[in-house]
Amino acid sequence: MESEYLTVSQLNAYINKKLKFDTNLKNIYVKGEISNFKTYPSGHSYFTLKDKNSQIPAVMFKGRRQFLKFEPKDGMKVIIKGKVEVYERDGKYQLYATTITEDGIGALHIAFEQLKKKLDKEGLFDDAHKKEIPKYPQRIGVVTASTGAAVKDIIKTIKGRYPYCEVLVFSTLVQGDLAAPQIVRQIIHAQRYDIDTLIVGRGGGSIEDLWPFNEEIVARAIYDCKIPVISAVGHEVDFTIADFVADARAPTPTGAAVLAVPDINEVEYKLKQLTDRLNKNINDKITENKTKLNNIAQKQILKNPESIYEIKGMTLDNLINKLEFASKNIITENKNKLFKLENKNILKNPEEITKMKKEVFLRHVAKLEVLNPLITLKRGYTYAKIDGKVVSSAKDVKSGDKLDVEFDDGVVNTKVI
Repeated sequence: MESEYLTVSQLNAYINKKLKFDTNLKNIYVKGEISNFKTYPSGHSYFTLKDKNSQIPAVMFKGRRQFLKFEPKDGMKVIIKGKVEVYERDGKYQLYATTITEDGIGALHIAFEQLKKKLDKEGLFDDAHKKEIPKYPQRIGVVTASTGAAVKDIIKTIKGRYPYCEVLVFSTLVQGDLAAPQIVRQIIHAQRYDIDTLIVGRGGGSIEDLWPFNEEIVARAIYDCKIPVISAVGHEVDFTIADFVADARAPTPTGAAVLAVPDINEVEYKLKQLTDRLNKNINDKITENKTKLNNIAQKQILKNPESIYEIKGMTLDNLINKLEFASKNIITENKNKLFKLENKNILKNPEEITKMKKEVFLRHVAKLEVLNPLITLKRGYTYAKIDGKVVSSAKDVKSGDKLDVEFDDGVVNTKVI
C-alpha cells in the first residue's frame, strides 16, 4: 500500500488552518522593535518586528494603515495588536498588524509630536507670520458647534464685555472623522464676510475628542486664513496644533472672547479720562492766553495808542531837520569849490593848459625813442636769442647752440661751432 503524502501547498494550508483556529493567535499583542519598515505603492506596509533574540516578519495592509495617526520608523519600540497566520505561498508565518502603538506612548501623541515638528520646521509657528488681533472689532466670527456650551459662553462673554460687536457663528462638527474637513470649509467660508477676528475652537474633552484640531488640513487652513485667528480648544491644560499655528491662543473659549474684545467699562473709563484730560488742556490754554492778553492790555502803549504816532512824528521831524541842514552844508561847500575853480587860470585860459600838457607828452615820447631797441637795429646793430631768450654774454653760449640773430630787416638762424 502506497504511503499517504501531502503536497507543499496542502501542508502550508493545513498549518495555516491550525494557526487560524488557535484562539491564542487570533488577537494578540506583541512587543518589539520595528526594522526595515517600508510602504509600497499599493499602500501595504511590510516590516520586521524583533527583540534581542528573535524576529518575526509583519505586514499592515492599506485598510488598517490609513488609520495610523503617526509614521512608524525603524528603531521605534512598539506594541502591535494583530494575529499570526501562515503566508501559504512562501510557507512562512507572519504577524498581521491591525494597530501599532509606540511602547509607552499613545499613537495620537506620536502623531501630534510628528506633525508639530513638521509644521514648525516649515515655519507655520513663526511669530513673523502672526497677525495682530484688532483691539476694537465690529464683527467677530466663531467656527465651532452651534449647539455646544462653547459657543454660548463666547457669545455671552462678547455681549457682556463689548455689546457693540456683532457675532457670526459658522457651525461645524468639532469631533470625529468628519470634523476636520468641515472646520476647514467653515474657515474658508468665514473669509467671505467682513470679519475682524475669527475664533476657532470647542470645549474640553479627551485627546480623541480634540483631535480634529490636530489635523494638518485644519492647521494649514488657519495659517492661510486672511482674518486674524484666535484658537480656543479645550481647557487651559490642553494644547493642539491649532494653538501653535493660530495668531493667538486662548486657554478656553471664554478666554478667547475676552481676548477678542475689550471691556466696555474700561473703554468708557479711558474715554472719560481722555475727555477730562482734553478739557483740562483746553481750559489751561484758555487761561494762559487770557493772562497773556491781560498783560498786553495793561501796557501803556495800548492805553494811549496815539503816543506811538507822536513819538514817530518827533523822530521824523528830527530826521527832516538833519536832512535840511546836511543839504544846505553840501550846497554851500560845493559853491565854495566852484568859486575857487572859477578864479583859477585854468578856466580863464584853457588853451594854455593844453599846450603845457602837450609839451610834457612830447618830452616823454623822445625819451622812449632813445630807449627803443629797434632804433639801435637801424643803426646796424643786432642781438641774438637762444630759445627766445636774449643772449647778453658770450659765456651764455656753448658749442652746438642754435642762435636766432635779429637784424632790422629780418632774422638769421645760425649754429655755434
